[in-house]
Amino acid sequence: MHTPAHRQPDAVPVGIGWRHPHYADLMEQAPALDFIEVHSENFFASGGAALAVLREGRARYPVSLHGVGLSLGSATGIDEEHLSQLARLVEAIDPVRVSDHASFARGPAGSGALLHAADLLPVPNTREALAVMCANVQRVQERLRRPIAVENLSAYLRWREADMDEPAFLNALARHTGCSLLVDVNNIYVNTRNAALRGETGDPLADARDWLDAIDPAAVAELHLAGHADMGDIVIDDHGSRVCPEVWSLYAQAVRRFGAVPTLIEWDTEVPPLSVLLDEAQRAREVGTGALDRQRTAVPA
Repeated sequence: MHTPAHRQPDAVPVGIGWRHPHYADLMEQAPALDFIEVHSENFFASGGAALAVLREGRARYPVSLHGVGLSLGSATGIDEEHLSQLARLVEAIDPVRVSDHASFARGPAGSGALLHAADLLPVPNTREALAVMCANVQRVQERLRRPIAVENLSAYLRWREADMDEPAFLNALARHTGCSLLVDVNNIYVNTRNAALRGETGDPLADARDWLDAIDPAAVAELHLAGHADMGDIVIDDHGSRVCPEVWSLYAQAVRRFGAVPTLIEWDTEVPPLSVLLDEAQRAREVGTGALDRQRTAVPA
């Protein structure tokens, strides 16, 4: 097992999303990372070059499997073939974490057929939707024989109906199922920025801070950081740029609240050289560890 050279007691563990352009570079350079994360669905084939590469990466680093296809919020239930493929991959790789999103992508299309969306769609924050997601998460955890982490979504539409806000929904999901939460800090800021652009709120950063403060620290297993695209009238979570100053500020707050939680740098579009991701990972290490230091030395009021 690869032992990262930079680790210090109470330091924040940091990893990067391992994407195809960096398969060879990561193996050749073997940078000091605490873990790497891959998209589960890219490795569902029972053999072949992709799985061989992932096995090679697993020999050097702990691997986190991050999925987009479980459709945990779907009222039609879990796709058993998709779950079986994920279970085979989990058994083969023995990842440190398995995660997916608090979203749905499958629904009835009439005549017994199912429609598959090409996006992660938000669920309403209602008791009925919570019950559906709890049942689906429990089914996945029973099949995988391990807890999973569920990520908050960047969403560009919202349901009018709601019995609770998003943090309360996610806290209840974790409490009822024993799953953990993957808190994507950039997604929180994208959503509050878009709410402000729609005239629904006045201070995106303050709203994002309130969101973080409402999450149960004991439930959080991983943090995600990424860049986004400001299109003027909408902000898009495209994972195609460096982390912005506001998200770094929110990340420091998240670490002070949640502790030394494993943190991932995501970059999925316009993928830069590996050195840029490693630079962002080093920034996360510095910001996170600095936040921990300030938390430890803070004088109670």
